[in-house]
Amino acid sequence: MSAPRPSRLLSLVHACAALLATGCLLGSVSGGLVERGTAVAFGVLIVLGELTRWTGAEGREAAPLGAAAALSYALLGELGGRPTGHGLAQVVAVVLAASLLGSVPHIARGRPVLDHLARRVLTVGFAAVCFQPLFNQGTFRGWGTSYALLLLAILALTTLCDAMLAAALAHSRTRWPFWPLLRDELRATLGIGSAVCATGAVMALAVAVVGLWALPVFSLPLLLTQMSFHRYAAVRTTYRQTIASLARATEIAGYTPTGHARRVAALSREVGRDLGLSETELTVLEYAALMHDIGQLSLVDPVPAGATAVLPVEEQRRIALLGGAVVRQTGVNAQVAMVVERLADPCPEQPVAARIVRAVNAYEEKVRDAGPGGSLEALEELRLGTAGEYGPEVVGSLARVLSRDRLTAPVAG
Repeated sequence: MSAPRPSRLLSLVHACAALLATGCLLGSVSGGLVERGTAVAFGVLIVLGELTRWTGAEGREAAPLGAAAALSYALLGELGGRPTGHGLAQVVAVVLAASLLGSVPHIARGRPVLDHLARRVLTVGFAAVCFQPLFNQGTFRGWGTSYALLLLAILALTTLCDAMLAAALAHSRTRWPFWPLLRDELRATLGIGSAVCATGAVMALAVAVVGLWALPVFSLPLLLTQMSFHRYAAVRTTYRQTIASLARATEIAGYTPTGHARRVAALSREVGRDLGLSETELTVLEYAALMHDIGQLSLVDPVPAGATAVLPVEEQRRIALLGGAVVRQTGVNAQVAMVVERLADPCPEQPVAARIVRAVNAYEEKVRDAGPGGSLEALEELRLGTAGEYGPEVVGSLARVLSRDRLTAPVAG
């Protein structure tokens, strides 16, 4: 599918990040680096965090160590009991230079880093703006334990700012609904995001008391946490590959055309995104779409081209129930089995995921061997069947997805 054109919002975010970075770099070059040892120490830690960056769940770029070190530098007011004087411009300049240096291997591999760098510059700049000017004016002197709460509050606001930026950038690039994207970003911050905030605050407080020796000490727990998340992501990837392999059983046995399950799963996920489903619901939807035809393995005589949408309702229900039983025996999430079992239920009684898979499967079957106008004809047939067979909101969403992504025929996901 062709990627949607980036919106003005995307250009605005990049322009704001570029202006902030340029201004801070010029200010730091003209004034020179203050406390170079501190800047180098935090810069090295940020570079290390960027070098160990990996693509987490749902394509999110995870660099928790780099994020924690950058935020800690933005909130650093003292070093070993002495006030610091690096200021806002140097914070952004050091973070940008270190992030660029750590991103060189990712750029060499062709991975996109522009959005990541824009978010890093803007969020660190936001944290530094909230803290550095007031600290340098002596506003926070004598706050005691309230000082630590202040750092956590600034980090919480910064996390909210980063989640909004991430959702806005994803919305600009994909045209998916903004609020579901923001909801998923906020939920994601409850995991590794909370560890980043806690580590950033602890680093800033520890360096203020004992000096730069605190950096490697408090980096180790976050590195271990990152390794755990990385292993969890690897397990999820292996799990999905296993399900995709099971779904290919109908193709290998000749019951369904090659790539049918992958196409239905890819398009179903796009429709689910458009309807605002959460990440958990999208995962269930994708797995159910991959395995929606597995009940055909119980048939003695295969359905021609695996087109179950044209079968009588009772036959569709029998295949769906057999498919659900097979899914339950594989140990896949019970919600996936429930969706597969209810693919042939009356539309008003179906869960949203079952409505989506049913409509997308019917569309793919109708348009598979059609000509250039087959997509429009298939959508029209689905619209005519919305009274009781296909959900009208799902058909409308499918039409929006196909129009937005300029799809005229199903493609492999």
